[in-house]
Amino acid sequence: MQKKLLILFFIAFTYGSFAQNKTDYNADLIPSNLKSRAGAVIRNMETTVDMRTQDNVILYVKKAVTILNKSADERGALSIYYNKSTVVKSIKGLLLDAAGNTVGKFNQANFSDESASSDYSLFEDARIKSFAPSILSYPYTVVYEYEIRYRQNLIIPEWYANPYPDVAVEKNSYTFICKPEDKIRIKSYNYKSSPEESITEKTKSLTWSVKNLNAFKYEPYAPDPDSYLTYVKIAPEQFTYYGFKGTYNNWNELGKWVYNDLIKKRQTLSPAAISDVNKLVEGITDDKEKAKKIYEFMQKKTRYISVQVGIGGFQPFPASEVDRLSYGDCKALVNYTQSLLKAVGINSMYCVVNAGSLKKNMDIDFASMDQGNHIILCVPFKNDTTWLECTSQTTPFGYLGTFTDDRTVFACTEEGGGILRTPALNTTTNLSKRKAELTINDEGDVNGNMQTNVYGSQYDNYERIINEPYKEQLKHLKEAYDIDNINFSDVKFIQKKEGINPVTTESLKLKILKYTPKTSNRIYLIPNIFNKASSIPESKNRNLPVYVNRGYSDEDEIIYELPAGYALENKPEDVTIKTLFGTYEMAIKSDGKKLIYKRKLSINSGIFDANKYVDIVAFFSNINGFDNSKITLKSN
Repeated sequence: MQKKLLILFFIAFTYGSFAQNKTDYNADLIPSNLKSRAGAVIRNMETTVDMRTQDNVILYVKKAVTILNKSADERGALSIYYNKSTVVKSIKGLLLDAAGNTVGKFNQANFSDESASSDYSLFEDARIKSFAPSILSYPYTVVYEYEIRYRQNLIIPEWYANPYPDVAVEKNSYTFICKPEDKIRIKSYNYKSSPEESITEKTKSLTWSVKNLNAFKYEPYAPDPDSYLTYVKIAPEQFTYYGFKGTYNNWNELGKWVYNDLIKKRQTLSPAAISDVNKLVEGITDDKEKAKKIYEFMQKKTRYISVQVGIGGFQPFPASEVDRLSYGDCKALVNYTQSLLKAVGINSMYCVVNAGSLKKNMDIDFASMDQGNHIILCVPFKNDTTWLECTSQTTPFGYLGTFTDDRTVFACTEEGGGILRTPALNTTTNLSKRKAELTINDEGDVNGNMQTNVYGSQYDNYERIINEPYKEQLKHLKEAYDIDNINFSDVKFIQKKEGINPVTTESLKLKILKYTPKTSNRIYLIPNIFNKASSIPESKNRNLPVYVNRGYSDEDEIIYELPAGYALENKPEDVTIKTLFGTYEMAIKSDGKKLIYKRKLSINSGIFDANKYVDIVAFFSNINGFDNSKITLKSN
């Protein structure tokens, strides 16, 4: 479920500008400490949200940003999304040179204006206005001032003090204005003081402000930026959205509104559809087997197409229309599946999730409508709970991949909403298990057979190539196994989708020409051909915790048949490394004619202290060294 308004809000308060006396923006006046690591500096930014009524919210943005070098040009660009409920009232701005002198002006007529529809969207009413200054000398300053009107207050623009690592901030403020009697909920994140409050007979205003924020460097294995950035969220108790009205203070009340106002009336199926789904499960007594049958029917019948028009950003297509047209977006397909299950007496829950490879949770203490971007279905049975991804035609029943695993979600029911958690793909379940039987010939060529079984998150890694043409599969394999002179044949992929732990099996034949360097009587072999861990960069003066988003396990066994007359001369010592972050084992043995290489690596997910980063760097550096270690074979 994509919501262009969310993008609009984020970009709007991030990319506005504001004009003052030109001498204020002389680039030489920027404190030297703010230039450190910065490609751009926000000289002054003022964001004001004036909630005059529930259907009349005005956003004012004034911003001046100095671009120090070409790498930060995008920080001087402005993109504003709008639709039928969002009106861009005015835009104007200035371009200033390094000394702060005006060298150009622009207004709304200078902006491009085009559809913002995505390739996978059938209907979408979002448009985008964009402007990027053309400047040949640095530094320069862009000054923006614009006004936007929203005909809703369900989603109030968030404010980020500084969302970009390459941008420093001299001044940035956010002011929210409403009537004194308006009830609002506010939550600030990583803001160390209280907002300034001002109350008059007609208005109440709250202002958050920051000064002199340095740019910050990117740090590998950093946690979700929302865990350390400064930002503010606001949610009015009473709201209007595309003609819908409601009231909520918590997830329970919001979930009840979503279900009863947006979903419930859209779950009607035709008598024929109800009859068909009951015939589909006729003779099946177990509810879970019924649900599986219905889920697989839905997958075969429908396909995913996004629909983002008006309230459609939140409200699903009617189930009867999905049944008739055989397509829908995530909301519509979940609502359709839920309706089919209801027709046979199986209850389920419509769940909002913040989907993506990085796990992002709902804030359990602050209910708001802007925390999710996707919908999944939860089916609670007597003995367990099953989760369904309804937008995929290939995902196994009961399996959630890396897009939605291990995070809190917002369940919407007739009785009210609540926070649930999706199952985790952990270190053990995210498994790759590989076995190869290879022959080394006198010329140093390696050839043989290999089979790899992948589970969990590693199963997800193979999804994109399963249904590709054979030539494309070969291309992907050459990219995955980045080895000079490697060629594949007899490539087969087999999927077993039963249960919550599906597996993909990759079987192939391979040949690597001249893999082992050779002298007159010795062959030099790196036995770990296929799975070498990379070193990770050092990060001096680390500030952020070390975050491993998702653990995994690899098990590799390679059996080499040695050339006639050759035997193992020397090899590295077997090794076992155990750390906070995981374990690594490597062992090599020989029985004369064959050499057996075994490797196991397990990486743990979790959050670790910043001072532990040097340890994870050392861990991967050691692994990389052992993975590239050589053995020597000598002829008799």
